Amino acid sequence: MLTHVRERMHTLGMGNALYSFGRSHPGAITLHNYPRFLQHLKRPDGTILDLAAVDILRSRERGVRRYNEFRRQLHLKPASSFEDLTPTASGRPSCAGVYDNDLEMVDLTVGLFAETPPPGMGFSDTAFRIFALMAPRRIASDRFLTDDYRPEIYTATGLDWIDDNTMKSVLLRHFPELEPALRHVTNAFAPWQPVK
Repeated sequence: MLTHVRERMHTLGMGNALYSFGRSHPGAITLHNYPRFLQHLKRPDGTILDLAAVDILRSRERGVRRYNEFRRQLHLKPASSFEDLTPTASGRPSCAGVYDNDLEMVDLTVGLFAETPPPGMGFSDTAFRIFALMAPRRIASDRFLTDDYRPEIYTATGLDWIDDNTMKSVLLRHFPELEPALRHVTNAFAPWQPVK
């Protein structure tokens, strides 16, 4: 499925590829929503790979804590039952069955996907807490966003470009053919308008 990507990109053009990305709605980060083609990914050598299983295997090999222990390490209350872990009934039977009703064995990724996100959030409360800790640290440790964010490094014109542009304006500057899809879109990271 992923063979000859460069040739296809050359034929279709970057504008078409960006339009496809802009029209795609991201999948919910929840149980039973892993892309099927990534669970049956056919590699160029013909082997089939299940990336969902690879994600869990890598976490186990790297010693990533299981879900409840991870929450304990964050000083959060661990799940006391599968009903507590996943209040929606759709995920409960499969989680309990896969883990032989042993809540302590639930992998971190599975637990994060099983949590019901807080209202208005796209991912679990536990994952958000890690994001809230890491995002400011990454910004604070990037010299181009802190110490070197000044005219002597970026130039005054460069800083004006940063202040006066958005992802939408950058896309339209380089790919003006995307204007119909972005015409009524204020945030280029939200799904774009369909173009006939």
